[in-house]
Amino acid sequence: MTHVTRRRLFGAGLAAAGAALLGRDTPPRDSPNAPVTSPTPPPLLAPPPHPAPSPSPSPSLAPLSRPVFTLREYRQVVPGPDFPPDAVALTIDDGPHPAWTPQVLRLLERYGVPAMFCLIGNQILGHEGVARSIVAAGHQVANHTWSHPAGIATLPPDLVQQELDRAQEKIHDVTGHTPTIFRSPGGAVSPAVFAAAAKTGMIPVNWDTDPRDWTRPGTGAITDRLLKARPGDILLCHDGGGDRSQTCAALRTVIPALQARGLRFIALGAEA
Repeated sequence: MTHVTRRRLFGAGLAAAGAALLGRDTPPRDSPNAPVTSPTPPPLLAPPPHPAPSPSPSPSLAPLSRPVFTLREYRQVVPGPDFPPDAVALTIDDGPHPAWTPQVLRLLERYGVPAMFCLIGNQILGHEGVARSIVAAGHQVANHTWSHPAGIATLPPDLVQQELDRAQEKIHDVTGHTPTIFRSPGGAVSPAVFAAAAKTGMIPVNWDTDPRDWTRPGTGAITDRLLKARPGDILLCHDGGGDRSQTCAALRTVIPALQARGLRFIALGAEA
């Protein structure tokens, strides 16, 4: 199987984005207690199209006041060519896991699907080889904090920054890649979360198709929810945080079914 082509996102081209945000009703979230942003923010402003290679560490960005939820919103913040009109993005949270991550990787390879794996820093400990296998297979890695604090939106700014910085350092040290995308636990956000993501050179990205697979509602329920995906959606699934056999079983049905409907999977941060 040919590995998926990857392209690093470049921080300097992102820095102009994020002064204002696109309106949307209450955002989806991974936890019923996750804090949410204002339901009526102003529109996102498209940045000038002048991306440039970012130094290491990534430069600070202008903080957003709301996460990205769709591919259209992502492209408003991150300069680049338009996504294909039939594109969807699959994101996988809470790994790496020694059992479930390899199963997901084999499934993605079987169907030629790229994905973005949102890695928890302390889950990489002892599973460094699994983390490296994600990158070796051509997938993108994102920062999902060091310890996945459910109450991240209530933490003081210094602790929020520490969560992002420690995960960023671990992911880079193990995989050789520096994430440019941040996924907050449960999608929870606060001014401190946005500021920390911007300082670390990352765009906060949530989702708009959530099967709530982390609750283990049954393979059928996960399948039905994911099959409702539409072009431009960002899909949320999990390969860590518990028994993910239902998720893996659902994806075996969902991926070929969505492909049969004409949807094309793309990886955020990679050339579409």
